[in-house]
Amino acid sequence: MAMARSGATMNFELNEEQRLIQDTAKRFAAEEIAPTLAQEERKHEFRSDRVAKMGELGFFSCALPEELGGSGMGFMESVLMAEQIAKVSASWRLPFNMQNLGPSLTVTKFGTPEQRKKYVPGWVAGTQLGFFAMTEPNTGSDVSSMKTHAVDKGDHWEVHGNKMWISQAQVGDAGLLYAYTDKSAGNKGMTAFIIEPKKMKGVTARAIETKLGLHCAPTGEFVFEGMQVPKENVLGKPGDGFRICMWQLNQTRLGCAAGALGVAGGALDLAINYANERTQFGKAISQHQMIQAQIAEMVVEHHAAQMLVYRAAWLKDQGKPNQFETSVAKLAASEAAVHAANECMKIFGSYGFSTEYPAERFYRDAKSLQVVEGTSNIQKIIISGMACGHAPNRE
Repeated sequence: MAMARSGATMNFELNEEQRLIQDTAKRFAAEEIAPTLAQEERKHEFRSDRVAKMGELGFFSCALPEELGGSGMGFMESVLMAEQIAKVSASWRLPFNMQNLGPSLTVTKFGTPEQRKKYVPGWVAGTQLGFFAMTEPNTGSDVSSMKTHAVDKGDHWEVHGNKMWISQAQVGDAGLLYAYTDKSAGNKGMTAFIIEPKKMKGVTARAIETKLGLHCAPTGEFVFEGMQVPKENVLGKPGDGFRICMWQLNQTRLGCAAGALGVAGGALDLAINYANERTQFGKAISQHQMIQAQIAEMVVEHHAAQMLVYRAAWLKDQGKPNQFETSVAKLAASEAAVHAANECMKIFGSYGFSTEYPAERFYRDAKSLQVVEGTSNIQKIIISGMACGHAPNRE
């Protein structure tokens, strides 16, 4: 396995199974996504059948027990697959978080046997569309400032409030909701719920279509007006929500880092191919020093981020503390992706500004990676806090 230690040596090579998994994802992206992507982007089209196909191929089965649909693969394999998918489409990296690294892993860790059996297999199979609802109109990085709350009604909880910028909200079948059940208790008054918005009364899901990028990844909002959630749908115990939320973010953050690797790698490949084909002043522009400098920067940042992301995945697979390394990886990879997409557009010149080429899509999609699962500024706070000894590194 990449980054694995054997005595005093480090092995940076992927094993045969990992290379096969990587190739499977690369082939899927080339054959199942790329041919129709331009048309789907124009229509902002999301295809649930493609999610099911990804589930059928085991894309969402990582780091989960076999009895729940797990395949024996770990975080490293999830990263390898998500990276290859994102090299073609950042939109189609999102299901790795919505199906696997978010709801499935979180319910597997904190849920009851009944909750695991009821929900996890459907997320893994891609036949039940997942989501997790944290962000609100006035609550982003400061999760503890959320206003959504649930009132104990005896045999159920009644939820009021709203959530914004929730991936797969308007198509979601079952997912996680974080809300206060005791605001006076601060972070210890937050609770996690498993909700089914299509089946529960008192909830409305609306699409958000005014997005810069990720046009094939549905994003929406929830409005809760007395939604009734059964008591058995509490994840963990009332008051465990903030702890569960922070744990979950450390897993989905890795998925974002993997997506950033894909975007950076896709932009880099696109820029190199174009620079070798485009001629100016009698030679390919890849032979001009300024272009070479741009490509060299992209290569170095991408390779550095790749090692950081792979190491974070390896630590997770070893069950070692990794919150620090995951935030380092997410910050480095997302910044590298934005820089790579920006340089790619510049190398393309006027054509980079055209929707005829993927350069502009990489640029639009890359910006989201500096925001989701904790902004770049939040990653800096986490990293500096642990580096200075103000907080411990956790799993």
